[in-house]
Amino acid sequence: MQIDWTAIGTVFGVSLAATVALVGLFALGTVGLARRGGAPRAGGQGALLATGAYACFALCAAAVAYGIYLIAG
Repeated sequence: MQIDWTAIGTVFGVSLAATVALVGLFALGTVGLARRGGAPRAGGQGALLATGAYACFALCAAAVAYGIYLIAG
């Protein structure tokens, strides 16, 4: 029985990169929503932070949905 170490390493690397990217996006979204509360309302910075945070959450949801699609399909 032969073990294809290159394939195992590739799967490990892609899994690690995807995990770090998803956690990073979710963390950016959380930080954006947390800082939105302290931003001045009149400056419009709060709306920009909220939009960026929701975009990060949408990308996380899209990545999870794509993963489910790959598993189910």
